[in-house]
Amino acid sequence: MTNLEVLVIGGGPAGLECANSLTLLGYKVFIVEKDSETGGHLRKWDRLFPDGISASEVLKSMQKEYERIITFRETEVAEIKKDADLFIVKLSDGTILRVNAIIVATGFNLFDARKKEEYGYGIYNRVITNADLEEGFKTRKKDIFESRKVGFVHCVGSRDEKVCNRHCSKVCCVTAVKQACEFKEINQDAEVYCFYMDLRMFGRGYEDLYLKAQNKYGIRFIRGRVSEVAENVNGLLVVKAEDTLTSKPMKITLDLLVLMSGIVNNPDNDKLSEMLGITKAEDGFLTLTNSTTNTFEVETKGVFLAGTVTGPKTLPETINEARSAALAVHDYLSR
Repeated sequence: MTNLEVLVIGGGPAGLECANSLTLLGYKVFIVEKDSETGGHLRKWDRLFPDGISASEVLKSMQKEYERIITFRETEVAEIKKDADLFIVKLSDGTILRVNAIIVATGFNLFDARKKEEYGYGIYNRVITNADLEEGFKTRKKDIFESRKVGFVHCVGSRDEKVCNRHCSKVCCVTAVKQACEFKEINQDAEVYCFYMDLRMFGRGYEDLYLKAQNKYGIRFIRGRVSEVAENVNGLLVVKAEDTLTSKPMKITLDLLVLMSGIVNNPDNDKLSEMLGITKAEDGFLTLTNSTTNTFEVETKGVFLAGTVTGPKTLPETINEARSAALAVHDYLSR
């Protein structure tokens, strides 16, 4: 055991895994989480790609009750000052912490689909997001799964100059395929369509899931962006798109449209970047001193980054990075 202390800002998967690893290395760890519960977006998800394992079971394995982890919930960092090798941190509840290192693991936000007005989210009841559908999977909402014709729109808020997001969110394609298959498992009679720009199925097992979607579930993949969504007199959705493989416009009537909202930066990082002297990229994600050989440290000594605070990642990537970030902190404090 050591008397050195570390602050982890953010109680999502990256923050939890950092805290667990640091505790096992002998450090006293504080987690500051602005929500009433830890777990981040994982807490709201039902099943995970590509194997369909339970998100709640994965999260439960992370939420360990170590004595040397003290968690502040519904709390934010109000002020940070550096005094030699110590960080003096004031929390929103008035608590003062004196820590030897800080890990920023504040994660990401999902793109607000209302910004893409042409898709009708927030206007038409039958237009929902990937997060809404995942909640439906958890609660088995009947009104969702009674839909007979369903469409999935990829890259909503990603790779889109109009909303100033040029980056790929990395997980949207496989999430859409996973959700489309899961929908068919619940409603075998449903017709399911995926509208995509190009499929980025890079991970192990992802291509197999895509082939399963086609061969087992009969999901139709249409290469082309959706240009317009409207509601007809019967309350159904009329979707206009172009099939770029056949160079033909198409119009289809659907009962439900699911928008795959992409990963964007967490606005909370703006304040933290100023407090800790961390550079932000144009897309709002935080940057490292060297993204190739140094994957955790920033300009301010004793400050480390972990997880999607630096950009889109899958959950396995996030967990592995969090464990490695904890080792980087250990190496720094050992020196």
